[in-house]
Amino acid sequence: MEALRVNRLSVKFGDFVAVNNISFSVEKGEIFGFLGANGAGKTTTIRVLCGLITPTQGEIQLRGVEDHSKPIELRRSIGYMSQKFTLWDDMSIEENLRFTSELHKMDPQKFQRSRDQLLGMISFQLETKTLVKDLPGGLKQQVSLVAALLHDPEIIFLDEPTAGVTPANRAHFWDLIRKITAQGKTVFVTTHYMDEAEHCDRVALMRSGEIVAMESPSILKKMAFPAGVLEIENGGSCPSQEVVHFLQQMLAQGVFSMLKPYGLRFHAEVVKPEKWQRALMETGMMDHIHVKNIIPSLEDVFIRMVEGTREWQV
Repeated sequence: MEALRVNRLSVKFGDFVAVNNISFSVEKGEIFGFLGANGAGKTTTIRVLCGLITPTQGEIQLRGVEDHSKPIELRRSIGYMSQKFTLWDDMSIEENLRFTSELHKMDPQKFQRSRDQLLGMISFQLETKTLVKDLPGGLKQQVSLVAALLHDPEIIFLDEPTAGVTPANRAHFWDLIRKITAQGKTVFVTTHYMDEAEHCDRVALMRSGEIVAMESPSILKKMAFPAGVLEIENGGSCPSQEVVHFLQQMLAQGVFSMLKPYGLRFHAEVVKPEKWQRALMETGMMDHIHVKNIIPSLEDVFIRMVEGTREWQV
């Protein structure tokens, strides 16, 4: 069942095209990732979907109905959490949540039930009279999520929700996202962390206002790297500069279509396997490096499909 459908959406600011004729749908209960470099059009798209910007053209359907013509009804069905501004720092947690409930015209008893349930979901243990500015970054983001969920929306838009928080807090936040979708809600999320995007059911990749690919993370990896990826590591018996020189030669000769350093290792896509095996034997490099097949990361996919890069020099 579709929670959201976008058809031929475009947004222009004067002569600048921020979003260019994009179409996609999001299923109910899905975690849908929206990835792209800064300026790709992600936030503009979210603001249109939330009824904050009027599109230049295109249709938006929520629950199968064109709710975009009724912004008040639309906003009752969605929750929005921004990276930069969701809570007021100089107000307490209780004051923030109560103010949010009044914006949505919630019944006081429903507000109390929803507040208590959601604070329990994040295992909140501080006093609600605590000022937001005194919260650690990770906990502040969790309370921001509570505010976005307070009025029980069907779709929650999260715009880079974990920016600036620790890896442990990011992992906990994604546990909360999975709890939300397990309840049948739909999550539409943007992030710059490729490891987070691995948790999405599907991912749309944006470049210059257009969607260049949209699939599950596993299928995107196969699309970007049909030949697979090798991880190459110096075994320690050969000077590192010799290994690097050998790998650079493979790239220059077209044996690799991609070569990228990953710490002390390298990721490579071999498009001429016979020539690769012959080079390993003829140079004796087979005895000096460790090679294994790996699943490419979404970072590899992002660089290739969004940035349009087919080769990396080392």
